Amino acid sequence: MTFEEILPRLKAGEKVIRKGWGGAELYVKLVGKEEHEGETLNPYFLINVRGEGYTMFTPTVCDLLAEDWIIVD
Repeated sequence: MTFEEILPRLKAGEKVIRKGWGGAELYVKLVGKEEHEGETLNPYFLINVRGEGYTMFTPTVCDLLAEDWIIVD
């Protein structure tokens, strides 16, 4: 799948990953608009990496153009 195809799935709460990564990356998910200490947090992506936990994720140009995105159950 392309990033354009998986974006609506991320917005619906699904988790995705690229087949091409093949490493410790478990999945990417979208965190919706939230509040922190009385301030609004805009939506952002998180990636879950085995042994490291969550970190913020910003897709690269290669990620945006890739066609190997899959849905994670």
